[in-house]
Formats: sequence, structure tokens, C-alpha cells
Amino acid sequence: MPRLSAAPITLTAAQAEALQRLARAHKTPRKLAERAEMILRSAAGTGVREIARQLGVWPKTVRHWRACWLANAADAPVTARLADAARPGAPATFTPEQICAIMALSCEPPEQSDLPLSHWSQSELAREAVRRGIVDSISHGLVGRFLKRWRPQAASRARLADAQAGS
Repeated sequence: MPRLSAAPITLTAAQAEALQRLARAHKTPRKLAERAEMILRSAAGTGVREIARQLGVWPKTVRHWRACWLANAADAPVTARLADAARPGAPATFTPEQICAIMALSCEPPEQSDLPLSHWSQSELAREAVRRGIVDSISHGLVGRFLKRWRPQAASRARLADAQAGS
């Protein structure tokens, strides 16, 4: 039975240089550096199983990234050819601009919106965001998560004490 061989990978000088930089740079994410090394070794003529053994990955992984490299346009950037595919899942419901607008709303006094409140509640912020047309609908719980996630961090008591003692 004839032995199957992988399609050869040929690199331009610019591609080889870019892949070498990715593989050697300390700030390159490990997986991206590993993929670059797979392509470099494939271009040098090393077999799929040997590359997998040398890098400590499955041969299926090497075949996958070789196929991704060969499937992408030759003029595409090297990092784009080795990038992960988009993850499945629902797209973001709210844009960063909408979140910023809700955060800005939380910084305004409620009296400015003609509401008889001294402080915003999560429910009132959600209602006001819908009333102003920032969003079509939003739950008070999601408003609370936005506030919790992006709230400014308060200084610790120790830091405040050090600042007062220093002045």
C-alpha cells in the first residue's frame, strides 16, 4: 500500500522571516509560536509525525495547522494564517458604546432626569437607559454586572493613611 505524504509547504523569504520571528519572540503567545514552528519544520521537509514528536503535540494538530496554512491565501499575513477560528457562541448583546453610556448615566445625579431619587438603583438605571433609547431592553441584573465589572477601584485604607501621613 502506498504511503501518503503531506502536501509540500513552500515559504517566501518574508514568510520564513516572519515565522522565525514569531517562533523565537518571547512575547509571542505559546500556541502561536508552536504553530509557526510547525510550519517552519514542514517547509524544511520534516514529516508530520516527526514534527508532532518533536513539539509534543498530536499529529492531528500538525495536520490541522498545515491545512490551515495551505488553505489561506498566500498573500495573507502570517499571523492571520495561524490565528484561531472564531469561537462559537452568541454575539455580544450590547456594544461598548452602550455600556459606556449606561456607566455615564450612573454618574449623573437622578434629579437631572427628573426622578425623585437621591441615588440610582439598578432597576432605575435600567428603566432610564431604556427611556433614553440607549438600549431597547436591559435587566437590572445586567446593569448591576456592568457596574460591578467597571467600577473604579477605591484606594485601600492603608494607602489613604500613608497619603495622609506623608502630607
